[in-house]
Amino acid sequence: MRILWQRAQGEMMGKTADEYILAGDIGGTKTSLGIFSMGKRRPLMKAFKSYSSREYRGLEEIIKTFLSQNRYLVKKACFGVAGPVNKGICKTTNFPWTVNASKIKKIFVMEDVRLINDLSAMAAAVPYLTGSELHVINHARPEKNGNISIIAPGTGLGQALLIYSEKAYIPVPSEGGHVDFAPNNALEAGLLRFLWRQHDHVSIERIISGMGILNIYDFLKSTGKYSEPRRLSVRIKGDDPAKVINELAREKAQKLCLKTIDLFLSILGAAAGNLALTGLTKGGVYIGGGIPPKLLWRIKEDAFMNAFTGKGRFKGIMEKIPVNLILNNNAGLLGAAITGFKG
Repeated sequence: MRILWQRAQGEMMGKTADEYILAGDIGGTKTSLGIFSMGKRRPLMKAFKSYSSREYRGLEEIIKTFLSQNRYLVKKACFGVAGPVNKGICKTTNFPWTVNASKIKKIFVMEDVRLINDLSAMAAAVPYLTGSELHVINHARPEKNGNISIIAPGTGLGQALLIYSEKAYIPVPSEGGHVDFAPNNALEAGLLRFLWRQHDHVSIERIISGMGILNIYDFLKSTGKYSEPRRLSVRIKGDDPAKVINELAREKAQKLCLKTIDLFLSILGAAAGNLALTGLTKGGVYIGGGIPPKLLWRIKEDAFMNAFTGKGRFKGIMEKIPVNLILNNNAGLLGAAITGFKG
């Protein structure tokens, strides 16, 4: 990790401290904006605020509100957006926005506006994260200059790679959250059949995401093996289901909730392992997104790592890949700022 950080520090040198960049992390649940100046090691946040994405018709409204409250001379901007970016335009996947870099540049009279995939932004931040911003799940030595993978469940599921080339890491965006869900046992095959009744295509995002926790819960309830008290049903219908399920699982008050979290973590571990094999990411696997830090209490158990390493003849290789959970809630925002300063 220290080698990554030292290399990243060198790449960021030469940026003036009085230059400000507007950075954004645009997701289906929330949109976070920040104004950054360049520090000695990485961008420094000067102003910050998060907004509920669904309360606004588009990103422009949020930018206008944010800049009116933070009087910095901002000439450049970079936004990590949850969806595929094509020629400076992104139609977001899980909420009804179209984000257009040229439109934002014109409205706010900026010199440059960049859009990147939100997981590319998070990936860009990884070499700059410090030890206190990470929780180690699998202690192993990363391969020097080895490829790195990032998987991040939140409102949806994001994935990305960092590929080392010519003395720098290059973020590679992905829409891997929409690949097919591949069950590993009879229980997961039952989950797939359950979801097939509702969807023509069952992607891994249908399971490893906020909505995925509820999908797993509903499936396990449907098996008849777990009881659901009426008070639990009422709470789930009246509150954030994923939040309620996690809280009761942590209290070990409901076996159905605990089994839901364990199955979620097992499928997340398998998906993280699949991505690690696809990119041969011996430089490490990083777990991001809004959900995993809330499950830290349970991720220490065996479900995640057993599924991560359970790759048959490649189990020995998987056991040697370091796995870290990102604790910095604004890693994507930091990565957008880093990308903006690099230009």
